[in-house]
Amino acid sequence: MRAIAFSTLTAASILSSAFAIAPARAASASLTQLAQSEAPAIAQNNAAADRARASLQKIKLPQGFSIQLYAMAPDARSLMVGPNGTVFVGTTDDKLYALRDSKGVGRADDVRLFAPQVRFRIPHGLCFDKDGALYVVEQNRVQMFPNAEASVGSATPDMRVLVEHGKLIPVSEESGNHTTRMCRVGPDGKLYISFGQPYNVPPADKVKLYDETGIGGVIRMNRDGSAREVFTRGIRNSVGMDFNPKDGTLWFTDNQVDGMGDDIPPGELNRQTAPGQHFGFPWYGGGKVRTGDYARSEPPKSVIFPQVEMDAHAADLGMTFYTGTMFPERYRNAIFSAQHGSWNRSVSIGARVMVTTLKSDQTADRTEIFAQGWRDPNGAYWGRPVDVAVLKDGSLLVSDDRIGAVYRITYAAK
Repeated sequence: MRAIAFSTLTAASILSSAFAIAPARAASASLTQLAQSEAPAIAQNNAAADRARASLQKIKLPQGFSIQLYAMAPDARSLMVGPNGTVFVGTTDDKLYALRDSKGVGRADDVRLFAPQVRFRIPHGLCFDKDGALYVVEQNRVQMFPNAEASVGSATPDMRVLVEHGKLIPVSEESGNHTTRMCRVGPDGKLYISFGQPYNVPPADKVKLYDETGIGGVIRMNRDGSAREVFTRGIRNSVGMDFNPKDGTLWFTDNQVDGMGDDIPPGELNRQTAPGQHFGFPWYGGGKVRTGDYARSEPPKSVIFPQVEMDAHAADLGMTFYTGTMFPERYRNAIFSAQHGSWNRSVSIGARVMVTTLKSDQTADRTEIFAQGWRDPNGAYWGRPVDVAVLKDGSLLVSDDRIGAVYRITYAAK
């Protein structure tokens, strides 16, 4: 099947394009029969890919590192690498993508829509369990694909609904704000899901509901959807989390309050060491900066403050622990995190990849810029990093939702 170009990616045209390029089957197969047989492929060799490759010359990396285009995928956001190396890409739209480097050449040669007949709604949270099942957390539903990698080419892979629509959060709290979920399977085998809350700062009459449901926090549940509980409280909008492989602690980014000035409050990189810990929001707008809305209200006791205070409004999103061996020793078990870039700061900041190294006690040591250049000298963004993930060979993937691309960063000693 010939690849479908980006411009044809609508619900109706995916089917019509697929039918038009399969003339041998057109006479005898209906659109439904064709759609059920094979997932549509996404074009890779086009002008958009050429522009992306040319733009990567602007990216600055430490000595010995280089960056290449891995794949084009519209609205590329969250990344998850399967046990067999397939890369799944979540979006804020209604589509999921599967990327495969079948030739082992360092770029995806097979890029397809995943489960195109499933009617997704913001399929952003992606994670695998030890058995190879892929969990997809949408705005208000959780699904599980038990054989995701083996069924990439199928339009109708096996799928099970774990949490029905409307049961993940109250439907009344669905919003266009802070609605991209993230998920991980923890060392305890449970499924962890982050929930952003839909306000800049929520009104006081929402605090009790959010505390009970885990909105503005992280919940965990058994992998069959049972035994749900709130694990983390006091988060504004976390769009990145991962477990430290060395000590099992949960780390997560958090985007903090807008409208308080260019340089406050800071973004956050947090570490959670026990269930039920509270990270301060909405009493704190980021770091130890109090919000005006809750300035006269007593914050919870034993608030946990961030391990790292990031630049205000840089929009810290996806993060991962580096588990590979390709990069030099100083990066082993370090945290790589993506900054999407500010949207309402008078001078833009962000659009880069950060790295945070850890001390021997597994607390944060030093944070520095690892990759930058997606922001032009005039402050405009030509690209916006969203998430990071480690491939099996130890290279690092970075997604970019502005141009719909996934990049691969490699290292070779010089």
